[in-house]
Amino acid sequence: MADRGETSLRREIIATALAMSRSGLSHGTSGNVSARWKSGMLITPTGMAYDRLKPADIVFMDAKGRPAAGRKPSSEWRFHLSAYQARQDAAAIVHCHSRHATALACTRRSIPAFHYMVAVAGGDDIPLAGYATFGTDELARHVAKALAGRKACLMANHGQIATGLSLAKALALAEEVEQLAAQYILALTIGGVKVLPKAEMTRVLKRFATYGQQPEARSRKP
Repeated sequence: MADRGETSLRREIIATALAMSRSGLSHGTSGNVSARWKSGMLITPTGMAYDRLKPADIVFMDAKGRPAAGRKPSSEWRFHLSAYQARQDAAAIVHCHSRHATALACTRRSIPAFHYMVAVAGGDDIPLAGYATFGTDELARHVAKALAGRKACLMANHGQIATGLSLAKALALAEEVEQLAAQYILALTIGGVKVLPKAEMTRVLKRFATYGQQPEARSRKP
């Protein structure tokens, strides 16, 4: 039986999946959401409408990809596990097929530093993970490589992935990636996109490290 902490996290995963769908980031049962839990993760099940999910439908998988009894996990569970391995700081992952990010991914484009907010993904671009059939180990390897130095990436002919220190932050990053993708596509239609130099993006990244309301040291204690 799940403890209160696990049940609460299962409910938060469902709420995040519903918010992802209602915001237009994904339609129907496309996309998936997970959160790191103990030595493994909790992830949305495959092929179930988000508005029908119950906490018991969320699947626990251990670090070796073995699911607990119950529902079948998302077919994309492999790249979720690989993403957690690539980004030890990630506590949650949102994967979606948002319109503009997917359009760029289908033309095999990454998002360069056309705007300083690209740094929100942790670097001077939002990279493109190579293509492989969904649900495969090969795709998981591509995702791990793309996320090794970034918090988000596009997936060739597929969609986007965003990670975060919480489910809310992962969802917020997915929304920001989609906004940046839309802006970049618009800029491309005008032509002559000017990409910011690496030196400027390095300055932006340093500013981002102390931007906003930073938690005090005492609040970081477990």
